[in-house]
Amino acid sequence: MACMGSLSFSTQTLKSTYLPSSQKCHSLMSFGTLSEQRCIQMSSLSTTKYCGLRSTSLHGCKRIRPKQYYRTSAPKKTGIRCMFTGIVEEIGKVKEIGTGDKEGFEMTIESNFVVEDIKLGDSIAVNGTCLTVTRFNSHSFTVGLSPETLRKTSLGETSAESDVNLERALQPNSRMGGHFVQGHVDGTGEIVSMEEEGDSLWIKVKTLPALLKYIVPKGFITVDGTSLTVVDVFDDEDCFNFMLVAYTQQKVVIPGKKVGNKVNLEVDILGKYVERLLSGYKDPVVLNG
Repeated sequence: MACMGSLSFSTQTLKSTYLPSSQKCHSLMSFGTLSEQRCIQMSSLSTTKYCGLRSTSLHGCKRIRPKQYYRTSAPKKTGIRCMFTGIVEEIGKVKEIGTGDKEGFEMTIESNFVVEDIKLGDSIAVNGTCLTVTRFNSHSFTVGLSPETLRKTSLGETSAESDVNLERALQPNSRMGGHFVQGHVDGTGEIVSMEEEGDSLWIKVKTLPALLKYIVPKGFITVDGTSLTVVDVFDDEDCFNFMLVAYTQQKVVIPGKKVGNKVNLEVDILGKYVERLLSGYKDPVVLNG
């Protein structure tokens, strides 16, 4: 009896389930009127198929299924791009910053937590800036800094022993505790005031009007890689403020900064998408006819 993936026994239909080419199918089937039991093997095909019964309506027909089924191809990659949540995983310490072997800029950061499963080429947000790991060991990692990164962010002002917020890229099974953070810093802001209220800390930041237009009260803002909620926006001062509770103050680097220091800012990407979509409707729409 030849099996070509699909056979017909009266009203009975066979179906095919894929197995690796090296896997032989040992399905034992007996058909009431047949005097013998036959084991159908398909190990000679490039892609081996197991011919199993779709139903058991045929009189006297029974089947012993193999315990496991196997797929011939690896699962497709999801193609998920680098993304963060703004929930800081660890405060690292800058060990060294300077020129690398090819006259580029590099930063080496001491870490205990994020290096546990680190790999070359991994993306890590350093004070909210998505950077690529170029070297690492059991207690530190090194990232490259492009001229554009130094112009656009506050990382050029860091020095040895500076504390930095660290977050690894989001995985498909990670919980979304903050908001969608790309690690693409839009610009910097300057801390203009820091005031305590009980065990909480009020911080006001001044930035450019071009960024301030995307910042709204009760909206998201990423400050040095930390996902925060905007409290108020002061358009006449080009400022916005937010509050840090006691727990957050212990987990991020912002409270350690002073008035006049710069912070990296990334506005909520949704606002920029909406602006881009609506820009096509600035001119009146004329309907023909």
